[in-house]
Amino acid sequence: MTTFKALESSKDEDQNTLSIIEKNIDDLPDGDILIKVSYSSLNYKDALSASGSPGVTKNYPHTPCIDAVGHVQESSDSAFKEGDVVIVTGYDLGMNTAGGFGQYIRVPAHWVIKLPNGLNEVEAMSLGTAGLTAGLSIQALEKYSSTTGFEGSKSIVTGSTGGVGSIAVMLLSKLGSEVTAVTGKNTQKSFLENLGASEVISREELSEMTRLPMGKPIWDLGVDVVSGNTLSLLLSSLKPGGAVACSGLVGGPSFESSIFPFILRGNALLGIDSVEIPLSQKEAVWKNFASDWKLDLSKLVKEVPLEGLENEINSILQGGQVGRVLVNLN
Repeated sequence: MTTFKALESSKDEDQNTLSIIEKNIDDLPDGDILIKVSYSSLNYKDALSASGSPGVTKNYPHTPCIDAVGHVQESSDSAFKEGDVVIVTGYDLGMNTAGGFGQYIRVPAHWVIKLPNGLNEVEAMSLGTAGLTAGLSIQALEKYSSTTGFEGSKSIVTGSTGGVGSIAVMLLSKLGSEVTAVTGKNTQKSFLENLGASEVISREELSEMTRLPMGKPIWDLGVDVVSGNTLSLLLSSLKPGGAVACSGLVGGPSFESSIFPFILRGNALLGIDSVEIPLSQKEAVWKNFASDWKLDLSKLVKEVPLEGLENEINSILQGGQVGRVLVNLN
């Protein structure tokens, strides 16, 4: 019987413990496709699951991680064969289904896409759900502002040193936008400029630049992963016809706004779901990253083995992560 290593999170009353254990293939849930995982990545949701958050994962012990890339070992679905290199992100992976912090996963076929030509396994998980979310944000903004596009636009990205934010900065810059990066990490200015940011400001500076419910129009578009007061400020400072794509809530689930930006400037708030959307929509974004959106991701990635994950989980929970963490399961 094949055994493999996995990071397991377990709960004993109020105590949460992380450990690397040996598991059997038979321990995995039923599914159409068995995948040997090469790489995964660390997202904020993974850290919540690993730390015992009941809002993410209900049943413990559990192997977190909503991302995985690897090689098909067995498939009952004719669309996939042994040896295919595939990506799985979102749906229930790593939430209540054993996830990418294990060397094997077994999942339904409708969660799986083949790795596009032009993208390798390291690049795929350097992007992961964070990259997919950033890509979906840019795609939504592009669709909304199809008459103007990104070239020559002024954009703003919040949470810009995190996974979604850092990739959004790179992608918007590549597409010709002048990017303002907002961060609470004042020591990371050179990191963000190296990613393509034209301007780096603090959260306090953002507060000084605009006001509620409607301030000076500054930016054409925005990518927000913070919500809370930060999202309120972004909505108040968009130019006519501008939009913000929002995908996170590290600043809280609530925000204050008014009808004025929407009816006086024609602004829009675009919600981004990267978890439960149809697989075809995910596939389109992955193909973009393999071609027109190709990025040099080496400048924002830290690679760790399974044994190095606990420190990184603690870091992201404390707001210390910069860029992306790539997990090597080979």
